[in-house]
Amino acid sequence: MESTSNNIHRVAKQDPYQYHDYYNIDDLLSDEHKIIREAARDWVKREVSPIIEDCAQKCIFPKQIIKGLGEIGAFGPTIPVEYGGGGLDYISYGILMQELERCDSGIRSTASVQGSLVMFPIYEFGSEAQRKKYLPKLATGEMMGCFGLTEPNHGSNPAGMTSHIKDKGDYYLLNGAKMWISNAPFADIAVVWAKDEAGDIRGMVLERGMEGFSTPEMHGKWSLRASATGELIFQDVKVPKENVFPDIKGLKGPLSCLSSARFGIAWGVIGAALDCYDSALRYSQERIQFDKPIGAFQLTQKKLAEMITEITKAQLLAWRLGVLKNEKRATPAQISMAKRNNVEMAINIAREARQIHGGMGITGEYPIMRHMMNLESVITYEGTHDIHLLITGMDVTGFNAFK
Repeated sequence: MESTSNNIHRVAKQDPYQYHDYYNIDDLLSDEHKIIREAARDWVKREVSPIIEDCAQKCIFPKQIIKGLGEIGAFGPTIPVEYGGGGLDYISYGILMQELERCDSGIRSTASVQGSLVMFPIYEFGSEAQRKKYLPKLATGEMMGCFGLTEPNHGSNPAGMTSHIKDKGDYYLLNGAKMWISNAPFADIAVVWAKDEAGDIRGMVLERGMEGFSTPEMHGKWSLRASATGELIFQDVKVPKENVFPDIKGLKGPLSCLSSARFGIAWGVIGAALDCYDSALRYSQERIQFDKPIGAFQLTQKKLAEMITEITKAQLLAWRLGVLKNEKRATPAQISMAKRNNVEMAINIAREARQIHGGMGITGEYPIMRHMMNLESVITYEGTHDIHLLITGMDVTGFNAFK
């Protein structure tokens, strides 16, 4: 598989997507929210839609869109303006992720990692020098980042990580490996979590070019094919002490980053579901069988009615979560509920939409199968479907099923 943007061609056909808002949820949004959405949607339709299918087929991440992602504010939209961010609220962030994932989950992943898993921890836990050094360039896309938490043998249990640092006086010596890392193959920096000699989990920023630090690309994916995924390998990497986050210790650091990313997913996957629904609705009105459109048959109407019902419920769930997040009242368990519910909703809608499209649903003529395959990853990353269920279970019962 290629990791460059070479040999990508633009498809001549237009992106016919139309937004669906059955419960007039737009009434709950500000004019600024709608302007942000319109700008992002126009950019996606113009710059990404014409190439996304070709990128997915060829397993290429289109690096040429990075600058545009920065220009529409998709990188760190909630980061304060003084550090290059948009200074926007969390509903704006959710809207941006929804518009990107409406096109492709891999494109949303690229932006979500940059904002929630790289810029957020640097802003929240980094020193002022680290903020000034990295955040402005990350916001424009001049610099790209990745997030190293998951390891080959430690996914749902990050506390078991074996990557570790040793204090060598004026630097730390880092050894270990991370796996399933979005953006890794081309990232300029990596926010990495590893245990110190006391067993405390510490965060740090690694820069490409550090001796012993490599980012091999992972191949053979059937999902997120338009997103670059790799490993992070640390072999006696000398990490300057000024690159380590000064105060944060333990799982609180990485888990707070995951909460931010999960919030973006809860919004983003609604976009994938809307795209599948929009395509299925249009197809049902155009495809003729037994002398009438298939949308005139009861079973097709049942599928479409259930789709828009579940989308509407997810839209309301995401909007309320956004309000709570803006008020600093959203709990990690509430975010887990929204992530789990909305991803399950989206993947079910993709499968039903594929049936409405019949055999055409498996072709690149329509976005359905690409969304379906992408969502098989989204339902697992940033906390698996079952892990989020147990997070909710622990929250409502008070019993920890993880031990």
